[in-house]
Amino acid sequence: MTDRDELIRTAPRRALVLVDVQNEYTHLPLRIRYPSLSDCLKRIERALDAAENAGLPVVCVQHAGPPGGAIFTPGGKGFELCPCVERRRTSQWKCVVKRRGSIYAGTDLAAWLHEQDVDTVTLAGFMANNCVLASAAWGETIGLKTEVLSDAVGAINLRNCAGEADARTVHATLMALLHSNWAAVAATDDWCRALGRGGPLPRSNLVASAMAPF
Repeated sequence: MTDRDELIRTAPRRALVLVDVQNEYTHLPLRIRYPSLSDCLKRIERALDAAENAGLPVVCVQHAGPPGGAIFTPGGKGFELCPCVERRRTSQWKCVVKRRGSIYAGTDLAAWLHEQDVDTVTLAGFMANNCVLASAAWGETIGLKTEVLSDAVGAINLRNCAGEADARTVHATLMALLHSNWAAVAATDDWCRALGRGGPLPRSNLVASAMAPF
């Protein structure tokens, strides 16, 4: 087997999954705080450009709230995709509506990815502290590798009776947590370069993350 044959054999079979890139995250109370909404959307479009050029499957997931609810109401403006994504949607995209945090819960997405021979799911979208986290953790249980584009997933400020953290802290903590076990985390430009050479992103693990100098 040549080096090229080995590269082809071990290359990730990716799909780009856009998670809840919806108008609900463009205004309070859920407006994306870090990275900024505009920066996230630019990186999402950059990832879309690269995915389309490479011929990757693209999945577009939208969250639907309960009937009569205050947010993510199907048919309402908050449920709609952000315009920069909506105008790029094509009939080739796999479109999914979910009602829980994980993109896999109660949907046919896992089965569809299997049919497409996908083994690596690249997540971009909202929010790092909710649906991206839930989806990355779920992916491990069904044998899928996960990549997270750190500058294309946004977080919000959080405060409740258990504690508080600003969006930057939430984001940084979650990226480190995800990269320690459930995902390979990288900036969008680094992912595009990995995609171009047909290779995987560098991964870490829990032991290496625990032993790294602090």
